[in-house]
Order: sequence, then C-alpha cells, then structure tokens
Amino acid sequence: MNPRNKKRVLIFVPAYHAEATIAEVIRRIPVRLLNRYHVDVLVIDDASRDSTFARVHEESKRAGVPFNVRVLVNPVNQGYGGNQKIGYRYAVQNGYDLVALLHGDAQYAPECLPELLDSFQDEGLAAVFGSRMLTPFGALRGGMPLYKFAGNRILTWIQNRALRSNLSEFHSGYRVYSTAALQSIPFERNSNDFHFDTEIIIQLFIAKLRVAELPIPTYYGDEICRVNGLRYALNVLSATLKSRLQEMSLFYDRRFDCAPEPLGHYRPKFGYRSTHSMALGLIPEGARVLDLGCADGFMGAALKERKHCFVTGVDAIPPGGAAAGDEKGFLDDYYQADLNQGLSGIPVRRHDVVLCLDILEHLASPERLLDELREHLAKSPGAEVVMSTANVGFIVPRLMLLLGQFNYGKRGILDVTHTRLYTFASFRRCIEQAGFQVCEMKGVPAPFPMAAGDNWFSRFLLAANALLIRLARGLFAYQIFVRAKALPGVPYLLDAALEESQKKVKALAAVA
Repeated sequence: MNPRNKKRVLIFVPAYHAEATIAEVIRRIPVRLLNRYHVDVLVIDDASRDSTFARVHEESKRAGVPFNVRVLVNPVNQGYGGNQKIGYRYAVQNGYDLVALLHGDAQYAPECLPELLDSFQDEGLAAVFGSRMLTPFGALRGGMPLYKFAGNRILTWIQNRALRSNLSEFHSGYRVYSTAALQSIPFERNSNDFHFDTEIIIQLFIAKLRVAELPIPTYYGDEICRVNGLRYALNVLSATLKSRLQEMSLFYDRRFDCAPEPLGHYRPKFGYRSTHSMALGLIPEGARVLDLGCADGFMGAALKERKHCFVTGVDAIPPGGAAAGDEKGFLDDYYQADLNQGLSGIPVRRHDVVLCLDILEHLASPERLLDELREHLAKSPGAEVVMSTANVGFIVPRLMLLLGQFNYGKRGILDVTHTRLYTFASFRRCIEQAGFQVCEMKGVPAPFPMAAGDNWFSRFLLAANALLIRLARGLFAYQIFVRAKALPGVPYLLDAALEESQKKVKALAAVA
C-alpha cells in the first residue's frame, strides 16, 4: 500500500496498576498492522501506585519494538472515563484517523486489532466494537462469571429496547473509533466513571452515526475487577433513561445534545389532536389567514389544500419549501420579518384569522405583539386570533420541580428559546390585558406520537391524556389553545361616544 494512503492509527492503552500485564499487551500488538497503517501506541498511566509507568517506559526503549510507544502519566487519578477523554483528545489533536481502545490488563486480545481496524474500509463507519456476545456462550467459555454474563445480557436487552438499537453488547471495552466521529460528539462532557462507555455509545446513536460489531474472544485471568457492579448498572440505566427522556423533551443534559439539526423549524402535527389539527379544524373554508411564525409553511399548505384558504406567512427565515427565487414556497404571500420588531408593513387587517401557534413564548415581549395585533384588528369585526403556548403547569414540569429539577431543552415546554412560560391563568390574563376577549380556551394533550411513534400505544396515551385534561386541564394539558377576538380600544370607544353623542344632539334638535 502506498504510504501516503495509509491511515494514521493510535492504539490507546489506558492503564491503572497494570505492571504485571502492560508489557505483554504491547508486545502482542500485531506487527502486520504496519503493512496497512501508520501505527503509534499511547499508554496513559492513571496515577498508578505501582511500576506501570516504569514498565511501559522500559518497553518503549527495548530494541526491536516495531511501534513508536509513548507513555504519559496523570498526576491525579482521572478514572476510567476521564483517562479515555485524555487519550481521545490526544488522538484528535495529533491528527489520527482512528483510535483503538485496548485495555492494559490483557483482558482483550491485541491480535484482533487488524480485523477491527480493517472494518473502516467502509468509510461510513464511526465506530467498531469487539463483542464477546456474538458467539453464543463464548463469553462463559472464556471464563466470564455467570453473574457478569447475566448482568451484561439483561442490561444490553434493556438498553436496546430503550434506545431502539440492536447491539449484542453495550459493555465491551474493546473499541475502535473514527476521530472524525469523536469530534462530532461531546465525549468530554461524559462521566469519568466506567459508564463512560455507555454514554459514548448513546451519543453516537443520537448523532445518527453508524457503528458495527465484530466477535472477539473472551479472556478472564487474574486481573482485579475495579467495577462496582451495582453502581455501574444503576449509572448505565440512569444514562439510558435520561437520553430517552431528552428525546421526548422531558429532560435536558448537554451530554446528549448532539442530534443532527432538523431540516425544518418544526414538525407538523396533523394526524392526532394537537394545536395544528385543532387550528385546521377551526378555520372556516375560504378564510384569509395570516400565519405568524409560519416556519416551513406546512400549516399554510394544509389550509390551502383542505380549506382552500388564502394564506400569508410571516417568519424571520423563508419557508424551507420555497424554490430558488420563490420566497412564498407553499404560501400565497410571504413577509420576511422578525416578530420581535413588530408588524410594520404587514397587512394584518386584510385577514379573517391570525395564527400565533407556539410563537408568543419565543418573543422578547409577547405583550407588545398582542397590543399591536389588537390595534390592527379592533376595527375588523369578526376577525379572530388563534393562539397556542406550552403549559408550564403540566404534571411533568411540576414533578421535576418537586425533585429539584428544572432543565431547559431543545424542544418541549422548557425549550431553551422560550422567553415566557405560561399557565392557563397567566396566559388568559396576558391575552385579556392586551385587549382581547377569550372566546375559547382548551387543553391540548402531549404529542405522544411525535415522541413514541404513531402506534396503538401512543394513541392510547393521547386518549388517556385527553380524559385527564377534562378532569384537571391545568395539571394534565401539555399546551394551551385559545381562540380570541380583539375588543375595541379606549380611543376607539371615545371616538364612538363622541360620534354617538353628535347623533343624539342632532336627533334632539330635529324634534325641537
């Protein structure tokens, strides 16, 4: 192979009290790797109190060592996960293409490295894991204790169900990562403990990166196990649950904030009871609709197709469905505007219905926008405003507060872009104090099909949530849906009183 085409590989060996095995691990790394890769070995001694560092230093100076071996030592113990962070940062900073994790206790066979590395001939792979479970009962034959085997299988089964994955094993420490993949996930925010390995797998899944598995032999010797099994299992389950709750917008942790950005601003919710489907059912046939915060125009497209409405969209970013040179996209008309700057230049009065779906809570001053809307619509009899917002009184945020949690996230009630949080009472007060009459106020169930898929279970949850909203909407409604009309302002009422007075005076004069 042309040396210029060889990938640069770092074989990273985290070591702690490994004086008895570390030299053997280095010597067993196959020399034939040099035929296909530029290979360096990095050993990081995690503040061992034995002779681990000295043994590696001696091995690096030994005549005939085919690889460049470098040994570093942490002045303070960083833990299994913390040591990995340092090794991966070294690989990224020094421009390696791949980094292979090889334990210093000889539990994993270095002889498997060529097969693991060769998997990256598939350029789309982010990571390859050596699995002890792909060969049925091979782990038991290799000396894995039965309780560890059972715990591994049970934890892996739970994690696969929670993460909708299909790995044979989540808990192998024999891995090869693409450094490009490592750069795309926040691995440095992960735990310093042993469940670092689980967190990095979860991050790869969230980032939609591909992983593969290859079978490896199992070997259990006289090494000392430094893992507290029960604590490890609880940490693994906790990390898995948190990532799942974050996907459902019920929790937020920066470690798991690595999903690719969606193509559009928001996703439509027409197939079930939601603010979108409720607004669509409410707006009359052929109405002229002003959609404030129209996003990609999916609401306008639905109104045009199903209700034959004329739809004007307003948003700071042109609709994603717009063709080149056509800012309107799916809409009849479009105005590019930041609603924080008001409605100047937007023909509000030409419309029968104004939509403010999930937009007011994002504004610096929703009251100012409502005041301006009222001024435009007060002289348009029959015009309505349809609004929705998140209900911060929903049971989940309440329970989180009870547990001392208040986590903003990428979506949901505690979206990081929300500037205002409302309950039913405070939202009504905000609307009425802006000069609107609330004609209808309803609770909206949580968007279970968006979180759990459109299936019988999510439909059951929707129905149950709708029933609970009837019992206590302030507690069980995920969103608040409002239909309102603008009331005449005091200046208008004064003008009307003056005009009516003049009519009365003229009438009295005519009688006299």
